[in-house]
Amino acid sequence: MVLVYNLSMLVTRSTSLPQAASRTVGALNTRFLDVDGGRVAYDVAGTGPLVVMLPGLGDLRQEYRFLAPLLAEAGYRVATADVRGHGESSVGWERYDSVAVGQDLLALIDHLGGPAFVIGNSFSAGAAVWAATERPSAVSGLALLGPFVRQQKANAVMTLALKALFAGPWRVRAWAAYHATLFKSAKPADYGDYSAALRRNLAEPGRFEALKGLMFRSDEAIEERLTKVKAPAVVVMGSADPDFSDPEREASQVAELLGARYVMIAGVGHYPQAEAPQATLDAVLPALRTAFGDAAPRG
Repeated sequence: MVLVYNLSMLVTRSTSLPQAASRTVGALNTRFLDVDGGRVAYDVAGTGPLVVMLPGLGDLRQEYRFLAPLLAEAGYRVATADVRGHGESSVGWERYDSVAVGQDLLALIDHLGGPAFVIGNSFSAGAAVWAATERPSAVSGLALLGPFVRQQKANAVMTLALKALFAGPWRVRAWAAYHATLFKSAKPADYGDYSAALRRNLAEPGRFEALKGLMFRSDEAIEERLTKVKAPAVVVMGSADPDFSDPEREASQVAELLGARYVMIAGVGHYPQAEAPQATLDAVLPALRTAFGDAAPRG
């Protein structure tokens, strides 16, 4: 991960936690699925072939609040889920890693009646890859948005600095300040409310421990599986994604390993689904139609 910010500035520039911020942005019909070790929160909208979307670490499933309705309008049944320890999913899990999240994903697909096309952002793209190779019959296709699916070179000094930063009472403010740097074209109009909801959620007991557990995971097992993915796939990357030193190079290399195509969205950062939802939809639709074949809506 390329950390393009000054660690001390994250603390001094970030605002204090709001006393009255809603935990989520917009009302959702939250449902819960009990799995081994906890429960996963999710919501479903639309009818048609199943699409399941997972957010990145330290975020809420509402990061898909713009893309989900577009997919539903395009004729898909769209489920968005909070990964373990995040959002409205439970805390206190024994494991926080891509494989464990991939297991939760397969359980949700089974519960909803798969197969499903899976959209994963950031670290959750790795969980999607794991699920697609662990049980190919459950995953009909993949869209990986700003994906972390390869083991990144670790900087020992930076890792220690991050662990210290995220151990103090300022850790939620620090994460929120970092999160804000990941949008490069423009933040969504509701970003102030979204950020307040995210900060309040991460201040709940057990939430930040989940974030840290996923942040310091290893992706070696995920990288080894990339060439084994057989489902149709697409990699979608913002050309200005600050989490990668060379976003297009990363996208092209991941796509090559997958045997897939990649789409660059100009000027966008780490969350193309929030910064450019229509462009993200346009990038994903061809893979969706390939994955579902004759069952795919044609509009």
